[in-house]
Parts: sequence; C-alpha cells; structure tokens
Amino acid sequence: MNQNKFLAASFVVLSGIALAGFSSGNEDRRSYHSQEPWKAPAWADTLKSPYHEEPLTLAQGEELFTLYCASCHGDAGYGDGAAGGALGQKPANFHDTLVKNQSDGSLFWKMSNGRGNMPPFQDVFTAEQRWQLVAYIRHLGKTE
Repeated sequence: MNQNKFLAASFVVLSGIALAGFSSGNEDRRSYHSQEPWKAPAWADTLKSPYHEEPLTLAQGEELFTLYCASCHGDAGYGDGAAGGALGQKPANFHDTLVKNQSDGSLFWKMSNGRGNMPPFQDVFTAEQRWQLVAYIRHLGKTE
C-alpha cells in the first residue's frame, strides 16, 4: 500500500480522535442521539461490486480493515474498537441487522463519503480497495 495514503488515512483518523477529545461531551451526545439515520442516496443501491467474496479479495480487505478500520470498528467488526469508543459516537456494528440489510452499494457509498467521525475514504482507497473492504465487512457480518 502506498505510504502516503497510509499516512493520510492515519492523519484523518487521529485528527478525528483528537478533535473529539476537545469537544463538549454533552453536545456530542445530544447531536448523536438526535441525528437522522445515515442513509445513502437511492442510486447507491444500484452500485454492484465487480469483486466476489473469494480468498484474495477477502485477504486484501482484511489487511485494509486491520490497518484502517479495526481501531474504531473492532477487530471482529462489532463497533467496539478502542478509538471508536473515544469518539462519542459508536461506530457501526457489521453484525447488526441494520448493516446487513444495506446494499453493497450503500456501504461502498458511505465508506467513500464518510459522515461525522467516519472519515471519507474516497481519496485514500481506490475503488477496488473499497469494494474489497465491502466484501470483508460482509464476511465479518456472517461470522458469529
């Protein structure tokens, strides 16, 4: 993986953690609880992954997940990562029915664009890498 992309993503994640530490906890909780559910635009459901859930795709997705996502979403994708807990907003649990029921295109769109403490990864990962992550997230959601 390109070292500049790794450094850029690390900066985004660490900046979010640092900013969360300087904000008022009560305001964060109120805005989180009153925030509308995160929905991708309807057209995102039409996006289809060109990558199937195969060993190489999953291995590459796992590598990216471990480096960039596990600190917030947890090693097994339950939304229980140490960094995620410090942000005042619980990251997505990929085992949750609400996540499992979303289309691959919706997950791809959310990962690309980000919202709140979830950074946008469109300029960090290639489309191929984001689809690999979607495949790996789906794989995590199947394991219990």
